[in-house]
Amino acid sequence: MEQPVEKEIYELDQSDTTVTESKLYNGDNAPVPVKERTWNTYNFTALWIGMAHCIPTYMLAGSLISLGMNWKQALFTITLGNLIVLVPILLNAHPGTKYGINFPVFSRLSFGVFGANIPAILRAVVACGWFGINTYIGGSALNVLFSAVIPGWKTLGGSFQIAGLSLPSGITFMIFWGLEMFVIFKGMEQLKRFENWAAPLVMVLAFVLMAWAIKSAHGFGPLLSSPGKLHTMSDFMKVFPASLTSMVGFWATLSLNIPDFTRYAKGQKEQLIGQSLGLPITMTVFSAMGIIITSATAVIFGKSMWSPVDIISKFSNPFAMLVGFFGIVVASLSVNIAANIVSPANDFSNVAPKHISFKMGGLITGIIGILIMPWKLLADPSGYVYTWLDTYSGILGPVAAIIICDYWLIKKTKVNLKDLYLKEGLYTYKKGFNPKAIIALVLGIFAALIGKIVPSLSGIVNYAWFVGFGVSFVVYYLLSAGSKDSGKINSQPEEFEEQSF
Repeated sequence: MEQPVEKEIYELDQSDTTVTESKLYNGDNAPVPVKERTWNTYNFTALWIGMAHCIPTYMLAGSLISLGMNWKQALFTITLGNLIVLVPILLNAHPGTKYGINFPVFSRLSFGVFGANIPAILRAVVACGWFGINTYIGGSALNVLFSAVIPGWKTLGGSFQIAGLSLPSGITFMIFWGLEMFVIFKGMEQLKRFENWAAPLVMVLAFVLMAWAIKSAHGFGPLLSSPGKLHTMSDFMKVFPASLTSMVGFWATLSLNIPDFTRYAKGQKEQLIGQSLGLPITMTVFSAMGIIITSATAVIFGKSMWSPVDIISKFSNPFAMLVGFFGIVVASLSVNIAANIVSPANDFSNVAPKHISFKMGGLITGIIGILIMPWKLLADPSGYVYTWLDTYSGILGPVAAIIICDYWLIKKTKVNLKDLYLKEGLYTYKKGFNPKAIIALVLGIFAALIGKIVPSLSGIVNYAWFVGFGVSFVVYYLLSAGSKDSGKINSQPEEFEEQSF
């Protein structure tokens, strides 16, 4: 097998029993052996193509049109946001490639061997939110489909509602939720069959929708000439900051756990080029399709429709409607389980492995996904952009700041792999927790989201990710620079130098 060509690629000595017998070590979180790091540039480009071709990406673009932007303003906001978030993604990708470690283990470097559970759980809760959103999208597709084939389905229950959800919507939501839980409890083998064609299916669906939209709107002319509702710079700036923060926040989770993927890279060059091509280009192209379709609905129906479920429900051809909803259901199911259940299920399980199994972790994910009430977030584009994306970006931005500052400025990319798996080592700090990281995290989140509780400071929330990132970065650096207990090592450990390539 071809060996990595990059220098400073390290692996752990698997014969060291002090590590392999540690309670902080198992086969899943162990560094990937160099011979198993086989991902090339194409693999990382393809990874981002697969992740970006999802319905929430389409809805993200459409939501900007619904907020009043024209196509130029929306495309500019999306492209700029993805170029910004690409920076922390690439910075956090480096340790995954260099040391072969995943995100929970990497976060031990800055938060401590036990404190690392804090960022892992924060990320897990956000994944639960995304799980709920995708479940609601899939359930909505089932609801419209049932309405088309079951007489009286739409009026079932009359005006009865559960937490703002009608009885038919609630039933289809729980049917879709139950299907996802069934897959988790019965195994992942069937899911693997979906994954290879789910993302292309979404892309085909988007192309079909776009072709229909352009034809129904009588060409590109009416779409490109649409002025939007934000005619002045002042009007545009009322929604731009929050929208940009949302674009950054959309991939805030991946900016943290990208080492989960780059630990399999052949070298830094492969992941750097692959991600730099895959993320911004794919997001821009797929988002442009969402913008075109949403702009077309304003011409066709007289109002912007940013949900593909609502658009497909307008189809007069029953077969076209069936195919469209089948695509949404399958895509939502496969993407949701792979991206938003497996990861948090593992995170919850890692908190108390003797008490929480992977299946129980999946159930916890599902329950939290319901409690978040995603139908309220998707009731209008402002809820999706301002409430959901901006809020969680203010939570994850500080986490990204701390681990980036620690790895690049404090540790200067030097890590003792062995000590990441020991209860008593460089990264034990104070009983397994790094107080400096926790202080910086709390202050960063408080600064980012203070506008949620202090109305006079509500404008800060529009910049939640940037404010949280900046505050936590500065605070952590000031607390850690020059500190004797910062977990720094002066040189790469000798036991790993002989394993470098």
